[in-house]
Amino acid sequence: MGTLLRGGTVVTASDTVHADVLVEDEVVTTIARHIPPSDHTVVDVSGCYLFPGGIDPHTHLDMPFGGTVTIDDFESGTRAAAFGGTTSMIDFALHTKGDTLKNAIDTWHDKASGKAAIDYGFHVMVGDMNASVMAEIPDVVEKEGVTSFKVFMAYKNNLQADDETLFRTLRLAAEVGALVQVHAENGDVIDVLVKEALEKGLTAPKYHALTRPPEAEGEATARAIRLAEIAGAPLYVVHVTCAEAANAISDARKRGLPIYGETCPQYLVCDVTDYERPGFEGAKYVMSPPLRDKWNQDVLWNKLKNMELQAFGSDHCSFHLKGQKELGIHDFSKIPNGSPTIEHRMNILYHYGVHEGRIGLNKFVALTSTNIAKLFGLFPKKGTIAVGSDADIVVWDPSVKHTISAATHHMRADNNIFEDMTVYGKPKYVFLRGHKIVDHDSYIGAVGQGQFLRCGRFYPVQF
Repeated sequence: MGTLLRGGTVVTASDTVHADVLVEDEVVTTIARHIPPSDHTVVDVSGCYLFPGGIDPHTHLDMPFGGTVTIDDFESGTRAAAFGGTTSMIDFALHTKGDTLKNAIDTWHDKASGKAAIDYGFHVMVGDMNASVMAEIPDVVEKEGVTSFKVFMAYKNNLQADDETLFRTLRLAAEVGALVQVHAENGDVIDVLVKEALEKGLTAPKYHALTRPPEAEGEATARAIRLAEIAGAPLYVVHVTCAEAANAISDARKRGLPIYGETCPQYLVCDVTDYERPGFEGAKYVMSPPLRDKWNQDVLWNKLKNMELQAFGSDHCSFHLKGQKELGIHDFSKIPNGSPTIEHRMNILYHYGVHEGRIGLNKFVALTSTNIAKLFGLFPKKGTIAVGSDADIVVWDPSVKHTISAATHHMRADNNIFEDMTVYGKPKYVFLRGHKIVDHDSYIGAVGQGQFLRCGRFYPVQF
């Protein structure tokens, strides 16, 4: 006996077809125009799209940062993700100086095990790229199922790596089938600008953006790409915000290089004027890289439409405004960077992308699920609706109109950067490996139901 989803429209990255879907033993077993009900549990999904479960490639749960810890842990964060239609995520395990990569991964397993509501994998944010850490990478890829490593080009005197370290990491990753991700901002330049602003007594949230200009992101992105080119390595640029960075990625891809870019919902619908909100409200929007001038949004939308940016992540990094963001009330450089976005990643892209005619349904699925599964070694187990794939299915009702608010979201943060945005489209049901975990506005899954995902080695992907 299985679960028969009847009467919906199945949407994958390549096809849109009216079909029934049969789920048995946690996988999809049949897709057909009509499947007899037999003794299956029949779920009427008429008028809805069936999307493969969303995959969020960029989250930060239960992570220490800026003298505090992100307010969402693996229980609250993954449950909120499920309400938004995300059924798998890849979180960043934070490696600290003097420690091993293995210990970082084990720490994140402890944080997630028994709590996660959806399936999850890990990247490693590398805090100290010394010889012993680099020697660990082959074993981490082979034995731990962690095949992606993040290197920072910003946060001077903390996480920032120099060009030699980045180059050596890129070259080693290429040898072992791993994918290097970069936070691309020129940390040296930013450090100078931040110090100068503070010396002048410029402490308000808006100076976070003014001391991290788009040119610093564009320069670092172009530099990382050139280093990857020399190393003969693929590169994934996280949270692209501006034309300077996006164009550098496009130019590299035109030269045939395996360079991939990700953007996030906040950069498509929020802009630099949000830092001018009254009082300390602008702190809600302090993230790195910062929000940009609004005209950059058109550039990012065009890059998504043309698949010059290939992935859509949330960069969920949630803090309370009161008591956490307020750590920087007298010094913008002390405001914890990040915002709660995991729940609304797919809402924002669907409404402002599909509903408003900027991208099509198939591209929506590619950006929120399929491309990510391919880049991080999860396809076709994840990222599509196909016979033999995990039955991660979002029954999406395009007719539902709702208003986003901190008062009704399922994240723990006391704020929402998409507050009062009214959007069309919302999950009606969410299935994780064939188990219904969301039914309208009710979570009916089980704590700890999520399973760890071992990511496969990276292989160049054509998009």
